[in-house]
Amino acid sequence: MSAVNLSPENWSKITRGCAEIISEQELRAKLEKGRPLKIKLGVDPTAPDLHLGHLVVLRKLRAFQDLGHQIEFIIGDFTARIGDPSGRSETRPALEPEQVAANAQTYQEQVFRVLDHQKTQLHFNSRWLEPLGVKGIFDLQRRTSVAQMLRRADFAKRFEDEEPISLLELVYPVLQGYDSIAIQADLELGGTDQKFNLLMGRELQLEKGQEPQVVMMMPLLEGLDGVKKMSKSYGNTVAFNDPPNEMFGKTMSIPDALMPKYFELLTDLDVATAAKMHPREAKALLGKTIVEMFHGAPAAEAAAAEFDRVFSKKQVPDQIPEFKTVRGKCLLIDLLAVSGLASSKKEARRLLDQGAVEVDGKRRTEKDTLDLQVPVLIQVGKRRFMRVIPT
Repeated sequence: MSAVNLSPENWSKITRGCAEIISEQELRAKLEKGRPLKIKLGVDPTAPDLHLGHLVVLRKLRAFQDLGHQIEFIIGDFTARIGDPSGRSETRPALEPEQVAANAQTYQEQVFRVLDHQKTQLHFNSRWLEPLGVKGIFDLQRRTSVAQMLRRADFAKRFEDEEPISLLELVYPVLQGYDSIAIQADLELGGTDQKFNLLMGRELQLEKGQEPQVVMMMPLLEGLDGVKKMSKSYGNTVAFNDPPNEMFGKTMSIPDALMPKYFELLTDLDVATAAKMHPREAKALLGKTIVEMFHGAPAAEAAAAEFDRVFSKKQVPDQIPEFKTVRGKCLLIDLLAVSGLASSKKEARRLLDQGAVEVDGKRRTEKDTLDLQVPVLIQVGKRRFMRVIPT
């Protein structure tokens, strides 16, 4: 492999959407050496499914792969038992080994829907962290101080608010940093909330006499609510395993203002062109692009056509009021009343009896119960619409 990786086109591919690189000069120097770099990403299997938030960094890994570099994908089966404190206002609950193992299996099945299996080294960090034992972990901890840890914004905030910080959480960044030593990483990717942990890897490598890794940070992707980062715990995700129609429908519910960010971080599409499109057209293009990634072009076309049949042909207005409610099961008659689509349960019952209520294009009855896990569109009569978003 030669320094062709530094052509403007290829440099643009690997830096598109990046929030920060520490440092660009170091990255260019590594690329100029003309050898495949070891690109590291560590993911703790704390939930069973990958989602579009993960896709941001996975696509960046794939961009490096396509230029001939080696991906070191680390499943943090050891560190997941502690829990990454990054961006947390409280201590994460501990996971049982059985749950970690089950989640890790699904990660292995899903990650290669984006990455090239032949150019990816899959690791479990228990392989090198467990043999460290107590003495090895103590030796690592001697390299850091409590004052250094409390410079982290999330730890500092919790300390100021007198919220508990477990000793295990202080160990976590050092263990993640040791992963970089174990595989001799040239570059590590992560979200902006991972900055402290990523820089810890650089520091430990320097102390070990290794060339320090470059740190490349990607923005956090807001979820379907448009506010919080996409996370299973917030119920605002588009998962890799979502069926095509559900994946497309969720994409169409993303707030208009997030379209440029989604285009930049999740696709190779031109962001400027997307910004000139009508929001509904932009979302449809985004939805088809994402569905095609995971289910293929025919499924993407079918999902778009089904959405158009259910919603567009009914002349759904561009601006639809939203009603946020808790995830889970609820009686439709109650939902109509509390959302304001009906003035009372009595009116809701009358509307249902008249067949005037549709949910996602299907007529519903008084006895219907909804299991709200994803956004749904409720239509009452010909002109009243409400998008119900579970949170």
